[in-house]
Formats: sequence, structure tokens, C-alpha cells
Amino acid sequence: MSSPDTDEIDPLVFGYGFGADGTATPLEWKDVRENGHPDFQLVWLHLNRQSQKTQDWLIGKSGLDWLTADALLQEETRPRAVRHGKGFLINLRGVNLNEGADPEDLVSLRMWASEDLLITMRGRRVQAARDVEQLVKAKEVPYSTGALVALLADALTDRMEPLITGFDDEADRYEDELLDPKVRLSRSVLPEFRRRVLRVRRYLIPQREAIATLVRDGVQSGIFSEQDAYFLRESADRVTRLSEVIENIRERSTVLQEELIQEGSEETNQRLFVLAILSAVFLPLSFVTGLFGVNLGGIPGAADGQAFPLLVGALAVSTVLVLSILRWRRWI
Repeated sequence: MSSPDTDEIDPLVFGYGFGADGTATPLEWKDVRENGHPDFQLVWLHLNRQSQKTQDWLIGKSGLDWLTADALLQEETRPRAVRHGKGFLINLRGVNLNEGADPEDLVSLRMWASEDLLITMRGRRVQAARDVEQLVKAKEVPYSTGALVALLADALTDRMEPLITGFDDEADRYEDELLDPKVRLSRSVLPEFRRRVLRVRRYLIPQREAIATLVRDGVQSGIFSEQDAYFLRESADRVTRLSEVIENIRERSTVLQEELIQEGSEETNQRLFVLAILSAVFLPLSFVTGLFGVNLGGIPGAADGQAFPLLVGALAVSTVLVLSILRWRRWI
């Protein structure tokens, strides 16, 4: 199925203007396009980055400089928080909860946060933004940019915790299966598991640093209050804990994969050992039968009817002797 034309994508996912009393008024795209929100103390716009209308507005009418607009529209981003002029340029990542997508394929939430304007942008649906929108509708959000950013960071962390917990449980299950002789763990499972863990770890570590930067520089900028900084510290602490858990899971998966490889090597060595024992046992037999099987004259016992039973008995004694020697040497 082809993707829709960028001109047909709705640019505004949702938007709210906050009055002096904290009342949140829903905004429409025409309000954004015409900059029709001078009476609001704060405006939050959640935009669709894939829309051409969003891109045109951001570059031409938003009032942001080209560097900020370009950063918000980049295809690939990593979590970061940078103070730029009178605001912050923030990139965070969240769990991908879109239908048919892998949760560990984290989605990006880009933000421009100034004292009177918060712009959040997504290419794919970010459920954490909807979570905060529900709080706005329920009038449970202080009308400040810092509070909204802190709640977004907290919501992203809330959505990420079940994914990390699932990874931890999955690693426990693989450990149990590896120790259970009745269960044979596929060799392709652990590399795939490690790949999924590393995809999350790639963004989780810098996300911890990004939130820590907001905690450190946010209050100094005047955008974040002490209460906002407190919530950000809690989010930073939770992301740090999740980072430690994901690091532990990565190390465990590495050890599990090494144990699986070692187990496979031991099985191979055991089979080779059995083949070597069989070769040692049958080598004398093969030599004697090969020697007596040549089609030449002068073979001992060719005309004696008792020669064959004697040969079979001698081969049996030889086999017992070889096995006794191997046993005595403790090779079997």
C-alpha cells in the first residue's frame, strides 16, 4: 500500500492554547497557520512531521530560525537536549506502539520548548503525547512549558518500562531453557534477542543524558521551575535504572549465547569422540579383514575348515583387548 501524499496528511495532530487561568483551548490548523493565538500565555502544538504543510509552516511562518527548523525536520535523530537561544531543542525516544510495528523500534519525539511555545513533532504516532493530552483535557497539567516537557518525559518512560521488563523476563526464560536438558534452544533465538536489546540500548543511554541536561540547565533558563526539575530528576533516575537493567540484560544475553555455543561445541566434541573410539576399535578388525581379503595365493587357512572360526575368535579377542586398553587409559 503506497504512502499518502504529504500534502494530504493533516499537519496538526492536536494543539492547545493555555490562558492566564490555565484553561486549555483546542486549536485548529487555521489558528496555527494564521498565528491566531496572541491571547494565550502558552501554546502547545503537536505536529505531524511528514506533512508538507507542517514543513512549510515550520520553515516559513513559525518564527523559528532555520537551524531549529532543520533540526526538527531531520530524518534521523538521537536523544539530546540542547539550549538554543531562549529555548531548548529536545529529542527523545519512546516505544513504538503502532500496529504491526516492533515495540523496540523506538519512535522519535522532537520538541522545541520556549517560555510561551512548545512544539512537539512526530513522524509516527507517539502514544506518550496522547497520554499527556488526556491530562490536559482533565485539567491536571500546570500551564507551563516545563511542566509539559516533564510530563512528556515521564510518559515516555512509563511506556518504556514494560518493554524493558519484558526483556528481563525473556532473558530469565532463556536461562531456564538453557539449563533444562529437555528443551533445545534454537541458536538463532539469542542473536535476535540481543539485536532487539541493542536497538533499545542505542537510544536509552543518550536519553538519560538528555534528561540530565534538562535537569541541569532547565532551571537556569527560567523555562523549568523547581517543581518541573524535580519531576525531570525522577524521570532521569528511572531512565538511569532502565539503562542499568538493559545493560545487565545485554551482558546476560552475551553470556547465554557463549554458553549455547559452548554447549554446541561440547556436543560436537562428544560425537567426534564416539567416532574416534569406534575407529580405534574397528581399525585392527579392518586391517586383518582387509589383509585376509586380498585375492592372492598363499593366504593361511584357505584350505582349513576351522580357519574362519579361529579368525572370528581372534578378532573378538582383539576387540576386547582394545576396549580394555581404552578403559585402562580412562579414555572411555
